[in-house]
Amino acid sequence: MSADKIKHSEDVSASLKNKFVQLIVKKPENLKNDFLSGLTVALALVPEAIAFAFVAGVHPKVGLYAAFMMGLLASIFGGRPGMITGATGAVAVIFAPLVYKVMEMSKSQGMTFDAAMDNALNYLFAAVILMGMIQIICGILKLGKFIRLVPHPVMLGFVNGLAIIIFKAQFSQFTMGGELLPSPQLMTMCGLIALTMGVSVFLPKLTKAIPATLAGIVLSTVIGYFLNEANPGLVRTVLDFVQDQDKSITTIAAGLPSFRIPYVPFTMDAFTFILPYAVLAAAVGLIESLMTLQLVDELTDTRGKGNRECIGQGIGNFVNGFFGGMGGCAMIGQSMINIRGGGRGRFSGITAAILLLLFVLFGAPLIEMIPLGALVGVMFMVVIGTFEWSSLRLFKKIPMSDLFVIILVSVVTILTDLAVAVAVGIIVSALVFAWEHGKTMHAKREDKKEGTFYELEGPLFFGSVTSFKDLFEFKEDKEHVYIDFDNSKVWDHSGIEALQNITERYEQVGKKLHLLNLSKDCQLLLDKASNIVELSVIDDLSTHIADDRLDD
Repeated sequence: MSADKIKHSEDVSASLKNKFVQLIVKKPENLKNDFLSGLTVALALVPEAIAFAFVAGVHPKVGLYAAFMMGLLASIFGGRPGMITGATGAVAVIFAPLVYKVMEMSKSQGMTFDAAMDNALNYLFAAVILMGMIQIICGILKLGKFIRLVPHPVMLGFVNGLAIIIFKAQFSQFTMGGELLPSPQLMTMCGLIALTMGVSVFLPKLTKAIPATLAGIVLSTVIGYFLNEANPGLVRTVLDFVQDQDKSITTIAAGLPSFRIPYVPFTMDAFTFILPYAVLAAAVGLIESLMTLQLVDELTDTRGKGNRECIGQGIGNFVNGFFGGMGGCAMIGQSMINIRGGGRGRFSGITAAILLLLFVLFGAPLIEMIPLGALVGVMFMVVIGTFEWSSLRLFKKIPMSDLFVIILVSVVTILTDLAVAVAVGIIVSALVFAWEHGKTMHAKREDKKEGTFYELEGPLFFGSVTSFKDLFEFKEDKEHVYIDFDNSKVWDHSGIEALQNITERYEQVGKKLHLLNLSKDCQLLLDKASNIVELSVIDDLSTHIADDRLDD
């Protein structure tokens, strides 16, 4: 890549970062902002936690307990103030097969449904404990710092992919029993969505005393209450969503989480059964948490502590397993709600967690009447604020390889999961970097008494063959031409063929090529190809040319 292209790419990246930071109005850290923002987050956490509990195949209270404990402990012990942690879909999807397999195994042994579910929860909680231990170890080993190595295009792809996932997830709220809502309910829901979004957009222009999203939720809830009083069932609520999943559930109210040691056979078979789930969940949880940490860093122009965040996430999951929670990780959607609402300190996450528990203990009737339209409107605003819209204007402004990585990571995030997407993005970025920096070779040319010398810089492989062939001045060089490989290396058969090609071209003009300072492995490579290529290799320039390999 040329210096001009590199500089242009860096300028575009800097411009993107500046635009990214400008998405959020900077607010100083204070308790009022943290409390009000935490309240907004707590309201949005309830249906999310319930939905992810159903994804994992467990009771809603398992998701609600997880959201409370993860949010509280990660806020206290984690490395990123202002970031929200709770029960997440990424972790729920990983643990769902574990719950299903244990359920099937238990029922095949003659257990009742309740007994099979209890057995599945034991395995789930044991896996969550192991997940937390792995994350704590990662933090102690200081592996969190490696998130800083994630290229910016991968970060953009991650953000865009998650924004699309959040957007798609909201469409389930427009259905009931797998079918689209009846027209009156659908139109009412769309109206409440528009109202919530409108308040979120225009209220900050009038006052910033309270978070606009909180005001939107409150106003939509009041209107929804009176609409339901006049026409019961017109406005779909949080309780309606829960009962769509399980008719037997009449309330989200629950008691305090209680300490419980998961009963799992203390055998190697049991350990190897839960280990893959725990490792994958730990990896996905840390990747999503550290990527969200990096995003919040950019939005707030501050710097979190990745290794401490690993430990904080691990403590949260470790405790989850002993108190009946399904575990989780950082949540980009709720973190964006918190940041947009002015939450900057640890108190915002602590407030969200404690208020969530209070809702479950004492305020369930109030939470259950919140219209789904209000919460969908909030999440739509999260999508708008999360998606990096400027990335749509990057065509021909950044290298095509970077644009490809952005699109690739976004697509893989949507189709598979975050861990795979980030891994793919990093690998592709590394390969592109290696290709761009390896395909161009340089050489210092110098005429001496013995002949013309070329001192190579860079690897000779399939990607740099064209650049290598353009280095030589076949007609102007002296009779004997020497290529010094002291700062270069032949890597593959394409490199050998390139050497043979320029040897033949020098022979055509009556000149002879010699290779200097080849490493032992390069000489071995040439020896193995001696039946298809013939080159002059000199180990010691003081030796007469007639003593080299070609003239033996």
